[in-house]
Amino acid sequence: TEFLLLGFSSLGEVQLILFAVFLCLYLIILSGNITIVTVIRLDHSLHIPMYFFLGILSISETCYTFVILPKMLINLLSFLRTISFIHCATQMFFLLGFATTNCLLLGVMGYDRYAAICHPLRYPILMRWQVCGQLAATCAVVGFLFSLIGSLLVFELPFCGPTKINHYFCDISPVIRLACTDTYIIELIIFAGGVLALTVPLTFICISYGFIVRTILRIPSAEGKRKAFSTCASHLTVVIVHYGCASFVYLRPSAKYSSSKDKLVTVTYTIVTPLLNPMVYSLRNKDVQTAIRKMICRG
Repeated sequence: TEFLLLGFSSLGEVQLILFAVFLCLYLIILSGNITIVTVIRLDHSLHIPMYFFLGILSISETCYTFVILPKMLINLLSFLRTISFIHCATQMFFLLGFATTNCLLLGVMGYDRYAAICHPLRYPILMRWQVCGQLAATCAVVGFLFSLIGSLLVFELPFCGPTKINHYFCDISPVIRLACTDTYIIELIIFAGGVLALTVPLTFICISYGFIVRTILRIPSAEGKRKAFSTCASHLTVVIVHYGCASFVYLRPSAKYSSSKDKLVTVTYTIVTPLLNPMVYSLRNKDVQTAIRKMICRG
């Protein structure tokens, strides 16, 4: 009926330091993403597709961290780190749903940059608001459909033996290792789903940026090239960190699973990446900086 999340229990008193660090980072993530969403909502100059998708990504990242971090923070201060079977399944469902949605949104943002730079005259038609809404809704529907299938595959397995999850949340690999049956076929299906969810958007992004680079190189002025590259820099930074960490965790056979190494990389994936999104877009993007200054002056 319940599992035991081992989390960082092997670190002893260091957990108190981790609690303080992770709490500060979580508050920064929340405040950063809330700021981004609020600024985009209130400043009419940011009411364009690029910032619409950035706002959706910020909301999705906020929900993603909410699924994991509050429970992790509570467990860092608790002796009893249990999580019910239903709560574990629910956590995995929303975790995978928001994670897959984020991957797809990054792919859509890559297409938005491609349309803006390679087809500037057709851009208002290609990325009209109806299309933007449909793309965002499709990302969420497909993301949670993948999540539903993955969660059902895992939690329909029989769990009749060990109950200790060597992780700080209900991730697929540490949970599936507790099943008291052969899980090879299920792991193969989930691995194929992970490859699909990660590589399809990433391939789409790479193709989009191939066309973008070709178009930018044709721009005669150095200033024009710099300006075009700068509009893509923030998105590329987030893509590299996001897909780098996610690929390390999910795109490999379960035999290569290492609890301690995975926890370290997953901390990057679940905390640093959501933190990076608002930081990169607020520090590197002049439009967002101007909008934030305007909002502060009005306040």
